[in-house]
Amino acid sequence: MPVTAKTVTVDGKEIRISNPDKVLFKEIPLTKWDWIMHLTRLAPYLIPHCRGRFLTTIRFPDGPDGKSFYQKNAPSHIPDWMPVSESGKIRYMRLEDTAGLIYLGNLACLEYHLSFDRITHPDQPSDLVFDIDPSQRGRVGFQQSMETALLTRETLRSLGLDGVVKTSGATGLQIYVPLKRGYTFEETRQVSRFISQYLTERHPHLITVERMVSKRGTKVYFDYLQHWRGKSLIAPYSPRAREEATVSTPVHWEELRPSLRPECFTLSTIHRRLARVGDLFAPLLQKRGYTLDEILSFIGKKG
Repeated sequence: MPVTAKTVTVDGKEIRISNPDKVLFKEIPLTKWDWIMHLTRLAPYLIPHCRGRFLTTIRFPDGPDGKSFYQKNAPSHIPDWMPVSESGKIRYMRLEDTAGLIYLGNLACLEYHLSFDRITHPDQPSDLVFDIDPSQRGRVGFQQSMETALLTRETLRSLGLDGVVKTSGATGLQIYVPLKRGYTFEETRQVSRFISQYLTERHPHLITVERMVSKRGTKVYFDYLQHWRGKSLIAPYSPRAREEATVSTPVHWEELRPSLRPECFTLSTIHRRLARVGDLFAPLLQKRGYTLDEILSFIGKKG
């Protein structure tokens, strides 16, 4: 007979895992209990990047093939030990420890998306972030994403900046440039717009900032608008609700070569990689970051 529930104890907190034998990822296959075990192993890498940020999850009660819904507001039945923080009219859950991750995993939260600012410093983005999304799917689209990411890094370095890059876990790449504290979303938007305009003017056949999908053609969408207050992006090391159970994974810049695919990083492969290379996004957890003062001054003079 199928087991209807299991109880696990994490950091002194008892968490009930319902329907542990239920298959969530049918292609692999991977049960809900398998899912919980993977989250436990991912926790030391995922949670440090989630702490202190507003959390949005996407829940898939029947796995990636079923219906889904976003969850920003904390459900009324959360345990007393699950931390929450309010922003506007939204009562966000926070992902601060392994117990919280296992609790959310039991709710079939398959994806974890984070705010760009921290709860302690609202409206001050901790990083400058670019989301690179190809219009073409498959290998061709991802090759274009990698080309765009490398061109973006070249531009950043010419401005005295540099960033770290990760797969989205879906089809594209995302670049994070750590910042010194104190910049507003309006200021980072000025810099993002400046860089995006430069890239689209230099590479008009490859890169676009056109928001309408139907007008992008085969170009890569350079999304600088997602980086804004109240919005979110997939967390480093968060799984994605895809058949292959891909994981949003930081990579070395040197890994952006033809053999790289988002499917290289899945729940089946990520643990061996983390044991080998560690957390490539660890620099984002440090207090050191870049200043945008000179760029903002130049943009102001140019404007």
